Amino acid sequence: MQVSVPDVSSKSLAELVSLSGRRAVVTGAGRGLGRAVAERLAEAGADVLVADIRDELATAVAEDLGTRGQGRALGARLDVTDPDSVVAVADLAVRELGGVDIWVNNAGVFPSVSALEMSDKAFDEVFAVNTRGVFLGSREAARRMSEAGSGGVIVNVVSTAGFRGTAPGLAAYVGSKHAARGITRQLALEFAPFGIRVLGVAPTFVPTEGNMAAAAAAGVPLDSEALLSVMRPGPLGRLGVPDDIARVVLFCASDLSAFMTGSTLLADAGETI
Repeated sequence: MQVSVPDVSSKSLAELVSLSGRRAVVTGAGRGLGRAVAERLAEAGADVLVADIRDELATAVAEDLGTRGQGRALGARLDVTDPDSVVAVADLAVRELGGVDIWVNNAGVFPSVSALEMSDKAFDEVFAVNTRGVFLGSREAARRMSEAGSGGVIVNVVSTAGFRGTAPGLAAYVGSKHAARGITRQLALEFAPFGIRVLGVAPTFVPTEGNMAAAAAAGVPLDSEALLSVMRPGPLGRLGVPDDIARVVLFCASDLSAFMTGSTLLADAGETI
């Protein structure tokens, strides 16, 4: 049975942006881009399940959101590479929040290893998080949305690396993000009959705790040519901050984008022009 997305032309701008009454899950939301996304969705009125591989970070973010009085928030540990873990978080959202209306696949890894030196294991680990994790989260979200019969929105955080090559050492990352962009398009086709929209957001490099820690772990100096090449401001003249990306995710999750699915929106300050 086809579930059509509603015509929202009669809604006011405030109503289009509002997520009041909706339930959202954000993966990798313990810090960085994911935290900024969780904060904006909560500000727009959504109840938010903050999910992260580090449960102490997830709990801290949820507690912070709770103190702001912007809907309900809870934290949970989530390993996006583990199907049982993804199922458990989806079930938790249904049990504690009452359902899933928005699911943001944000969790990602970005180790920098030369293609000549990268092991099979390291390559597989990148795809397990960045590609398989997107599929698992999307599948479990869509299962619950379709069972509820009221549609929903899945937002996949891709990357400008899903459109082109980038700095040396990121072969697995670039490949995984191209795949995530392709999954976004395909799932948009498969989930449309259930009234479920699937959109991607492709950020340029945004300095966060996570990617700066990854650079340090890879032994990449902060003033290295490789890092500076991806940290160069785009045509709009400055580096991005997490909220620059969170606002685009909010647009995708809200009724402002109600007639969109399958697209991946570039949030890159013009980097890929």
